[in-house]
Amino acid sequence: MNTKKMVITAGLPYSNGDIHVGHIAGCYLPADIANRYFKLNGRETLYICGTDDHGVAIVLSGLKEGKTPQEMVQHYHERQRKAFEGLDIRFDVFGSTSKNPFHKELSNDFFLKIYEKGYFTKEKSLQFYDEKEDMFLPDRYVKGDCAFCDAKDQTGDQCENCGKILDVDALKNPRNALTGSPVGKKETVHWYLDLSKAEDQVRKWLEHADMRSDTKNYVESLLQTGLVKRSMTRDINWGLPVPLKDPDAKNKVMYVWFDAPIGYISNTKELLVSQGAGATAYHDWWKSDAEIYHFIGEDNTVFHCVIWIAMLNVHGGYSLPKGVIVNKFMNIKKGDAIEKISKSRKNAIWILDYLADGNDPDYLRYYLTINAPEKSRSNFDYDEFVALCNSELADTLGNFINRSLSFSMKFLGDRLPIYDPTLMIKEDHEHLESMKNCFSEISSCFQAWSTRRAMIAAFDFARQCNKYFNDKAPWSTRKTNIELTKVTLALSLQSIYFLGAVLRPFFPQKCKSILQIFGVSSEIPWQNALKFPDGDTPLHKMEILFKKIETEATQE
Repeated sequence: MNTKKMVITAGLPYSNGDIHVGHIAGCYLPADIANRYFKLNGRETLYICGTDDHGVAIVLSGLKEGKTPQEMVQHYHERQRKAFEGLDIRFDVFGSTSKNPFHKELSNDFFLKIYEKGYFTKEKSLQFYDEKEDMFLPDRYVKGDCAFCDAKDQTGDQCENCGKILDVDALKNPRNALTGSPVGKKETVHWYLDLSKAEDQVRKWLEHADMRSDTKNYVESLLQTGLVKRSMTRDINWGLPVPLKDPDAKNKVMYVWFDAPIGYISNTKELLVSQGAGATAYHDWWKSDAEIYHFIGEDNTVFHCVIWIAMLNVHGGYSLPKGVIVNKFMNIKKGDAIEKISKSRKNAIWILDYLADGNDPDYLRYYLTINAPEKSRSNFDYDEFVALCNSELADTLGNFINRSLSFSMKFLGDRLPIYDPTLMIKEDHEHLESMKNCFSEISSCFQAWSTRRAMIAAFDFARQCNKYFNDKAPWSTRKTNIELTKVTLALSLQSIYFLGAVLRPFFPQKCKSILQIFGVSSEIPWQNALKFPDGDTPLHKMEILFKKIETEATQE
């Protein structure tokens, strides 16, 4: 077993809005499930996240809501924390880049080391400028038409359609992404990170990076066209001041995407210091042989797989991530139309609203996993959500658990049946073999970073369990041969135990209830999923775990 420490991060969400299903499917739930799996396998892991508090997004959103940047951060940090906790997404730390006592120090260290090594160039340039708001606008808060492929509604950093990197000369008809107002251009001075100097280091990292093939192909295509300089400073009054004595650095702050990934490190340090560890304890996670994995949405690929890798290489004091796991976007299906989830279009499914209506968090964990946009974009379909939750959670998994347990306790008592293995027939041996194959398949899927395929494998076996129970017909054999009935029910109960063990990363609370049927702790090691409780183990009743969703209530 791999005993190395493991850092798992999920992209830091901007603290300027609530969390919706697209955010959860993109990186937070897959990372949570993976983290739980590796913990059960005995790995010492840290799951790191926190709000990204700096940048123009906070300023502009605050202007719209009548809040100061500090008020925005406080408000949405708390709401995002509640949304994650409500879905049982458990970070080891959910920090804040504006409140973390170590973030400025670590960010300054990165900036100065890169500056001292000659990777920054000071240049005059034209930047997008909103005359109405009297402020410069960073690329991601300007929208327009791509000059390369004419795709509409593209942000000023990269075209989602053709993948080209955009700048002030490559974005036509620019406008403020939040207000819609036309924007112009104005000359300013900034410090640019010359990514071309770090191109070889990025390419070398990419050769061995653990990621999906489509992600690797995309990054390779960026390297083939050549990396360029990217501005790492901004003209706004909310952020980390540029730590240079140069007069032109006055009133400038670090680009939010420069300091944001450093938040993974500063949040780790804050966590460990709060636990009583020394100020350098975070070195064991970020400056050692610990395995580091970033989970992100597809729109953050350039920042994590190019800019962040370049920053780490140039700094030279930290480990490079072993892998970056990228999920695609989740859209929303409304009737026959497929739409991008958007607050302005009022089509988002907000997590706090979902929870406030009394909906079961595990139903959403299930659907967002079985429908995860791992290799291609997926759609949240309300009707499909209801149909799958009712058929798979209630009718397949829930029904098998309820019928097997209640039948056994009614006719054989409240203990796990003791059976004679010599009475097992072909169907019994095949069922046990399919369980072993399922365990191997689920484990392999987790190792390949596919929580979706792991979930599919588990529910394929749950359907097999129902078929096994029906084919063995214990309601008939109990009248003619109770010993054969004991075989069927014992193996069915072993299957319940197995499902409770392997589904823990997905449904931690419900699986805790499943394993309590056998008086077993939900903290048992992953490999114990096939080490069944002994015969005559006391059985405990369990309430129905998965109730059907009432369609009318869901439509409302």
